[in-house]
Amino acid sequence: MTGAAPQAESTRNAGIVSRGVAAVIDLLVVLAVMGAAYLGLILATLAFSPRAFSFPAPSLVFSAFGLGAVAVLYLAGCWRVSGCTAGAVVMGLRVEGRTSPRLRVTLCLARALGCVLFPIGLAWVAVDGQRRSLQDIVIGSRVVYNRAP
Repeated sequence: MTGAAPQAESTRNAGIVSRGVAAVIDLLVVLAVMGAAYLGLILATLAFSPRAFSFPAPSLVFSAFGLGAVAVLYLAGCWRVSGCTAGAVVMGLRVEGRTSPRLRVTLCLARALGCVLFPIGLAWVAVDGQRRSLQDIVIGSRVVYNRAP
């Protein structure tokens, strides 16, 4: 047999399908957090002025900013603490740095910002020979399978 030996499953870079499914799961988690925050706002409004109650109507700009902020904090926090988001756990993935199994806080925040502001960068995984997204290339991170070999 010629060529390089295949990488062990635990260190193989994750592909577009598993990363895409993990991203959708993470989006659902962020939307659930936003829904819970809106429900909390409704309950607080009802508690403080029950007679004049009306459903809060946050502006589109406020909602978009809030969604982005929650997504960045969720992604960066999960990557810093464990290297895994909820979607990554479900799909058996882990984010790691170039030289260490965990990213520094600044790199976590920069990667999360890149993922939220430029989500199409994930599509680069499909064409890159090393299965890296644009965010991985810029930050120096990689997403690997977190399963036992």
